[in-house]
Amino acid sequence: MGLCHGKPIQNPDNQEEIPAVPKIEEPPPPNPGTPKQPKFSFYVPSPLRSSYKSSPANSSVNSTPLRIFKRPFPPPSPAKHIKALLARRHGSVKPNEASIPEGSEVELGLDKSFGFSKQFFAKYELGEEVGRGHFGYTCSAKAKKGELKGEEVAVKVIPKAKMTTAIAIEDVRREVRILSSLTGHKNLVQFYDAYEDEDNVYIVMELCKGGELLDRILSRGGKYSEEDAKVVMVQILNVVSFCHLQGVVHRDLKPENFLFTSKDEKSTLKVIDFGLSDFVKPDERLNDIVGSAYYVAPEVLHRSYGTEADMWSIGVIAYILLCGSRPFWARTESGIFRAVLKAEPSFEEAPWPSLSAEAKDFVKRLLNKDYRKRMTASQALSHPWIRDSQEIKISLDIIIYKLVRAYICSSSLRKSSLRALAKTLTVTQLAYLQEQFALLGPNKNGYISLQNLKMSLSKNSTDAMKDSRVLDFVNMVSSLQYRKLDFEEFAAAAISVYQMEGLDSWEQHARSAYELFEKDGNRPIMIEELASELGLSPSVPVHVVLQDWVRHSDGKLSFLGFLKLLHGVSSCSIPKA
Repeated sequence: MGLCHGKPIQNPDNQEEIPAVPKIEEPPPPNPGTPKQPKFSFYVPSPLRSSYKSSPANSSVNSTPLRIFKRPFPPPSPAKHIKALLARRHGSVKPNEASIPEGSEVELGLDKSFGFSKQFFAKYELGEEVGRGHFGYTCSAKAKKGELKGEEVAVKVIPKAKMTTAIAIEDVRREVRILSSLTGHKNLVQFYDAYEDEDNVYIVMELCKGGELLDRILSRGGKYSEEDAKVVMVQILNVVSFCHLQGVVHRDLKPENFLFTSKDEKSTLKVIDFGLSDFVKPDERLNDIVGSAYYVAPEVLHRSYGTEADMWSIGVIAYILLCGSRPFWARTESGIFRAVLKAEPSFEEAPWPSLSAEAKDFVKRLLNKDYRKRMTASQALSHPWIRDSQEIKISLDIIIYKLVRAYICSSSLRKSSLRALAKTLTVTQLAYLQEQFALLGPNKNGYISLQNLKMSLSKNSTDAMKDSRVLDFVNMVSSLQYRKLDFEEFAAAAISVYQMEGLDSWEQHARSAYELFEKDGNRPIMIEELASELGLSPSVPVHVVLQDWVRHSDGKLSFLGFLKLLHGVSSCSIPKA
């Protein structure tokens, strides 16, 4: 796991912020005979004898930047600014090391007591090291007593000596909270308990013996068939949709962080390592830059992101599964970030021309640089590439709650435009909305109230929702005063205009919707009336802002005005008529 850092620069044209990628300082070649220093100063050597060190093919040390896919990818040179940010987060800043104005300085007198049981060695016999990350190492262990007596488990060991900042301590607390509160999903590594002593924290989990997804990819020559890739993607999307509904964003999804439970080809896949994960409320954005360079989403570098960042990472994984190479690559971390921000993944080289159009569309809709146009995990499970091949159980999608709230708070004119757009949806697009509507429990007359939103979510909640405050958000939505919705209005309320814009068929949808709007909802409208309808402040020069919204010939809303209305008045990226 690496952390990425970029400093945002304000764009004078009010476009999205573009992070400046600092120049990489290449390290000088080592002197002959000088012992090789570890790449990161906070790597912790294990005191245990380990067969892991002599088996790099099965280890997490050889993370993605060091692996071979379609062509040799040398590891990127360590970027000074990224190393410094990592060190600051985990309290291993050295004198004269580059400093990043983020996080806390090394603090003295920190409380490193977590309140966990101190009986770890009374209950478990620690075995060999089986994996290593930036924040500790993982060992196998055998339970000596209790419910798990005789069973093998995995133990993540996190040394307290490296917890020299409040941020590092909180990271550990949050990881345990997330693991202990996210329960009951078959594709989530099972958490058993957490322990501590004076030296370490011990997180006891299910032991997955099937190895990393990355190793399976490599054993298959670097790629999967479409059918086999679908099986993997369904499992990944299932668990990620579950996490996102609970308000948990993983922030470090990559093939190394998915393990198979056994060596069997049809073994269950489980997501692991919530060390960088966080809670996020549906209407809030995170700003700390974490993740792994090859999988980091553009908006993470922009320092404003939510659960959509995980979907980008899943898009990168899907791209790798299908073609065996990375969509964004460079020889330095700086170059990787530039590629993520500016470059488009190639779908021209083999094997893409031989893959199905649905597979390409699936990946493209995840690797959209505009996070608002990206599919959610539930939507991805409804995509024809996956949906047409197997029976899939779709979970509630938290984006529905955000869209319904925005719809209810919209002007009557915007509601009318969204209803027109909803009428242009295809059968496939409607299928996802029909499933979401059914999950909200409509009554026998086919209506839902806003209370249905609250009741349906409470049936799917875990303790994680208390920390993510998802329920607070839903309570706020359900407390709004609004009539009951039938499916037709629900479809208008739950449609994402930005996601529609990401489709190749968007222009056709927009033109058809405008024609329907012209027949049913368009009427002469004064600019002052439109300003009032949109809730513009009296101080706003409305004739300047809205002059293109209204046709001069008849005073009705123009096509450009219709498109702007679909987004709302604050939209920055609006297609030109």
